[in-house]
Amino acid sequence: MVALTGTKTYQPGPLRWGIIGTGGIAGQFADDLRHSGEGELVAVASRSTARAEAFAARTAAPRSHGTHAALLESDDVDAVYVAVPHTAHRDVAVAAIEAGKAVLVEKPFTVNRAQAEELVKLARSRGVFLMEAMWTRFLPHMVRIRELLAQGRLGDVRLVTAEHGVWFRRNPAHRMFDPHLGGGALLDLGVYPLSFMSMVLGRPSSVLATSHAGDTGVDAQTAVVLGYDEGRQAVATTSMEAWLPNRATIAGTEARIDVDTMWYRATTFTLTTRSGATERYEFSVPGSGLRFQTEEVARCVRAGLLESPVLPSDEVCQIMGTMDEVRAQIGLRYPGE
Repeated sequence: MVALTGTKTYQPGPLRWGIIGTGGIAGQFADDLRHSGEGELVAVASRSTARAEAFAARTAAPRSHGTHAALLESDDVDAVYVAVPHTAHRDVAVAAIEAGKAVLVEKPFTVNRAQAEELVKLARSRGVFLMEAMWTRFLPHMVRIRELLAQGRLGDVRLVTAEHGVWFRRNPAHRMFDPHLGGGALLDLGVYPLSFMSMVLGRPSSVLATSHAGDTGVDAQTAVVLGYDEGRQAVATTSMEAWLPNRATIAGTEARIDVDTMWYRATTFTLTTRSGATERYEFSVPGSGLRFQTEEVARCVRAGLLESPVLPSDEVCQIMGTMDEVRAQIGLRYPGE
């Protein structure tokens, strides 16, 4: 982990957040921030003054800006949540880093690994905190799963499976169907299981992907098999054509963990030993659970860290590299690449 070498300090009390982007995930972020004593929303921004004002009214934000630059110039904004379309993540994050703000970038971090590495290099050189908003990793059930893995409760983990399938009504104008906005199942949905597999098994040694392309040119359904040292495997399934059970399993030589439906949200799981004994883990989480990532940002910046030890930037780049390989195999390229 890299220690912060700059002189930036943060005032006592909650971290002061600005949100750039006004979509659905930005609204959820604002709502969940109210459940945390570690952060408060002070400003929102959009390229449209009208959208910014409407979003501020919906989220009770004290101030709105019709340009991203105006928010980034605000002295009372400590941290920025970047919630614009995928293809704009890189440019907005660069501007936020150069403004000296702590930066949380909505997943996927960028469109490809090259952009991700560019952001990481810039943030480290400027002494600015940077993290991908893979909020699932900070949920209570994921924290407990990592503890059980560290304790060796599952023995030698041999196989991980996870799926993320959500049906979307076909709409070429929607960002999920638009290649110019980085649409498709892989970047928006598949990043969840791939990040989960990285958390459990680390960097894969092989990638094998198959996909079905939709008529707008983005992937509509993609399956990925990852290989690891000593024969370990992981299987990720993602779809925007089918509503899947959305469960996840980590299977080891001594026990397995079955995470309940919507595994990537705040949920529960069961540990089953080889003898059939079970342990049930249940958690109560107010809101949607997005606040836990904001609390990690607050903890890190106050500790003088440039990155989260739970989701290091090098790992995020590695995950983006895995998705680059998947896209190369299935022939998915975005305009301008």
